[in-house]
Order: sequence, then structure tokens, then C-alpha cells
Amino acid sequence: MITIDLNADLGEGFGRWSLTDDEQLLSVVTSANVACGFHAGDAATMRRVCEQAAERGVRIGAQVSYQDLAGFGRRAMDVPSGELTAEVAYQIGALEVFARAAGARVAYVKPHGALYNRVVHDEEQAGAVVAGVLLADAALPVLGLPGSRLLELAAKAGLPVVPEAFADRAYTERGTLVPRGRNGAVVTDPEAVVERSVSIARRGVVTSHCGTPIEVRALSLCLHGDTPGAVDLARRVRDRLAASGVRVEAFA
Repeated sequence: MITIDLNADLGEGFGRWSLTDDEQLLSVVTSANVACGFHAGDAATMRRVCEQAAERGVRIGAQVSYQDLAGFGRRAMDVPSGELTAEVAYQIGALEVFARAAGARVAYVKPHGALYNRVVHDEEQAGAVVAGVLLADAALPVLGLPGSRLLELAAKAGLPVVPEAFADRAYTERGTLVPRGRNGAVVTDPEAVVERSVSIARRGVVTSHCGTPIEVRALSLCLHGDTPGAVDLARRVRDRLAASGVRVEAFA
């Protein structure tokens, strides 16, 4: 049977402000990309999400980011390699405390936002992220875009790599994500997201923003938790995958 992991960005609140319906999403996804305080999240939120994830058997992932609360980690930044390495390790370590307290462990690492897109092509920043993961735990899988410099360098460093795809983001013809500032960067039609999910899981193919089918081989499928109606959409995706003969299970 075909299997695929379903991941979502969770814990993206701060103080009294919340963005994602963590509890409901944790009843659907198999892996949780938990914000570690740099683009969103705080100590109390991280602890709560780890406890809820552990209770449901959902894998806990550290979603590391540039230090950019005001811009939600989506603004381009130039951070020296040494600083970025330390910041990545710091974020993983902070989440690990709460994961262990909940009876679990951080199971993988995934960059967020501007950092995610930067390490697709930027070897220096990708190397800094890999060095940060190695500093925290040399056995942690790295989740990222297929063909990215991040996954290439992570594999060379001996880290397990997990390619992922996005059902609710538009792709360029080169297999990269359309920048969020452009029209159509986010796929908002629920049925289109569901159909793309099945196509990615079963055929490894998604249609680019130009209408060209492109190959996207992935072990994990990402749905954004901050999308309006995210919980209902995640349930529809999981149900359709199951109906299409795809088993949803964690990769880690």
C-alpha cells in the first residue's frame, strides 16, 4: 500500500494571540511542525502542543526559523552562518525540553518561511542549518523540498532526509514554490487541494502554476495550519487519501 505522512505547522501563537487550531489538527495529522519561538510560539504554547501531540501519538518536529516574530519568519534576512547554526540548535533544544517532558522526543527538523525558501538554493545558509541540526542531534531527520541544497547537504552529513510536497501551495515549473507575494501562490480551492494531495501521493505529480505537470516525489505532505478552514480541509484530504488507497502514517 502507498503510504504518506501528513504534516502541519502548529503552535503558531504567542502569548494571548493564537493562529492555529492545534488540538483539532492534531487529531488529523501524523506529524506536527511546532514553532520554536523565533517566528511564532512561546514556552507555554510549545509545552501544550508537545503534550497534546504526545497524547495522540503525533510526531513532534522542530520548525526552525529566522528570528522574526514581527514578520512571522517570512521576511528575507541575512544571518551570519555561525549565528544561524547556533539559533537552529537553540530552537531544537528548547522544543526538546518540552517534548521529553511529555514523554516524547523531537523527531525531525523543518525550516519555516523565508529560511525554508532560502535553503533551497543558498548553500551557505543550508550548510548552517545542517550544522545546527548536527549540533543538536546528529540523528535527526531533515524535512524539506526535493532537490534542495538543504536536503543535499543534510544527506552528505549523514542526516536522514525526508522530501515533502505542498498540496496548498503553487509550484513553479522548476519544482520550487511560487513566492507568497504573487497571485495564486496559495491554493485556496478545497477540492483542488484534495485532488492535488491524491495526485502527489499516488502519482508523484502536481500541476505547476503554468499548467505543466511536474514530478514531486515526497514522503510527507504539508498542509498549512493558518489556512482558513484548515481543520476541515485536513480531514477532507485524509479521508480522500484513505478512499484512494493511501495510508497516512508518520515517516519518523
